[in-house]
Amino acid sequence: MQQNKISKEPVQQLETNIVKAVTIDCVVFGFDNDDLEVLLVQHTDGIRKGEWALPGGWILKNEPINDAAYRLLEQLTGVKNIYLEQLQAFGEPDRYPLRRVITIGYYALIKKAAFSITPDSAKWFKIDAVPELIYDHSTILKFSLKNLRRLVRLEPIGFNLLPEKFTLLQLMKLYEAILNIEMDKSNFRRKFQRMNLLTPLDEKQSDVSHRAAQLYSFNLKVYNSLTENGFSFEF
Repeated sequence: MQQNKISKEPVQQLETNIVKAVTIDCVVFGFDNDDLEVLLVQHTDGIRKGEWALPGGWILKNEPINDAAYRLLEQLTGVKNIYLEQLQAFGEPDRYPLRRVITIGYYALIKKAAFSITPDSAKWFKIDAVPELIYDHSTILKFSLKNLRRLVRLEPIGFNLLPEKFTLLQLMKLYEAILNIEMDKSNFRRKFQRMNLLTPLDEKQSDVSHRAAQLYSFNLKVYNSLTENGFSFEF
């Protein structure tokens, strides 16, 4: 029986059309003074020198994708030892001007005060004061923020942005900042206390000019249960 020969020509043609350029872009959210902020970097060279962008860059040959995300974030901002979660790939044909490039988006929530940002080209920006970003980074940021607003109603992820001990007002301000809505303080307190997620501490605020407020921490057992089973924050 004559064996069919597979032509190499279609394969060679296919190889010329394969997209081989892949990058990483990270959206890192932080919370400070009642404001939700995002970490950006200013390009110091290249075709976008002087412009602001999400921390990211090229994946090295033979480098795992997750390793690339952590490496780039640390190199560009000094932030390390955090949890990064993959969002999705962004690959519009014209998103990069020189050739076809697909980027893989990651996002993270961190306590801003717990990290020192380096170098000077990295900077925190309030969500409502983000400068014009390069390429499709504004689209990636909007997608990440939409994803954050969805998740914060389903999981207690907002606690990642608070200090270990916090007031109910700090907690409410966090949710207001993330969801971009104004909440009723009494209603917010009642709904959160009903979930038994908060543990009241035998402590109050210190070094404040106003009446010191009760401090709380989150109940780890309830937190883990809610994280595993999911719930709905409806305000």
